[in-house]
Amino acid sequence: MSDNGPSSSAPDGQSRGAEASPGPRLASQGVDVTVPARIVSSSTVYRGAIFSVEDRRIALTGADGHETMIRRQVVRHCPSVVMLVHDEATDRYILEREYRAGSDTFAYGLPAGLMDAGESVEHCALRELREETGVVPDSADDMRFESAGDCYSSEGMTDELVHILVLHLRAWHEAGRDFDPDEYVDSSWVDWPTLCASPIRESNAVIALQHEMIRRLRRT
Repeated sequence: MSDNGPSSSAPDGQSRGAEASPGPRLASQGVDVTVPARIVSSSTVYRGAIFSVEDRRIALTGADGHETMIRRQVVRHCPSVVMLVHDEATDRYILEREYRAGSDTFAYGLPAGLMDAGESVEHCALRELREETGVVPDSADDMRFESAGDCYSSEGMTDELVHILVLHLRAWHEAGRDFDPDEYVDSSWVDWPTLCASPIRESNAVIALQHEMIRRLRRT
């Protein structure tokens, strides 16, 4: 695995980017997947503080050239960052726990947050890390980012793109934390075995852990 994350594989074992003739098709409902879908209409049916919901009518082109209409609801959500933070001096990692409404539990996870408009991925990661934990790298030379991939949370229902990172810190200091008014996060430094034994169920955090696991295995 490179620092750019895992590469997807086609069913025949060829990498997705490789030039290869397609294998036999398993099934088809007559939609021409080489023709881009066309959004016929889209209306916002819900708007909240973090996301909105759009009701869309979409035209898919059939093999005979005729269009078929489908209807989908899309959760519109700004991009976000999830990061696994590693203190190289002590070989420890930041583990967080906070209430998550979707799973209705105090879930274990990693530092994460929403990107502001025009904000770079790395700037967002460092901002969220300071706001949630107070951890600030001493300098640009005292940190190293690895990308574990950019993944859609659930591309069948939302446009949220999550940037998954591993941040290695050589030296850092502690600054004041800055939570949102309704944000409550418990964080601590743990060793690698404790982190791996933690019941983390959030998919993007799992990807970050697997990326780091491969790095550690290659080091041994």
